[in-house]
Amino acid sequence: MGKSASKQFAEEVLQCHNEYRKKHQASPLKLSSKLSREAARYAESLASTRILKHSVESSGGRCGENLAWASYDQSGHFTAMVWKSTKELGVGKATASDGSSFVVARYFPAGNITNQGHFENNVLPAKSTS
Repeated sequence: MGKSASKQFAEEVLQCHNEYRKKHQASPLKLSSKLSREAARYAESLASTRILKHSVESSGGRCGENLAWASYDQSGHFTAMVWKSTKELGVGKATASDGSSFVVARYFPAGNITNQGHFENNVLPAKSTS
């Protein structure tokens, strides 16, 4: 994926995240070039092995992470998208030799914390549209 295509993809993912975040009373995310570079490197690694597994950075709690593999484009895990205390997003996408896509979304600070109270304080109900 070329630089302009990857930037456009990241902007589209950011816009999608922020639309859902607004509905769930969370402030908009900012696109982080550092997180995006890291996510792109990890997406390339996943595409080369074609094994979908979370990164060491994610497993260690340094960042939140959504991973997707598909032979078609698809969106990521919802609660990470609307996690209120998350402020930055990084997006990377790579294509495997078989043509399938690997997408990595990284979040900072990390969300989806299962300790008591974290979920209730960070995944807020959608606002009524009526």
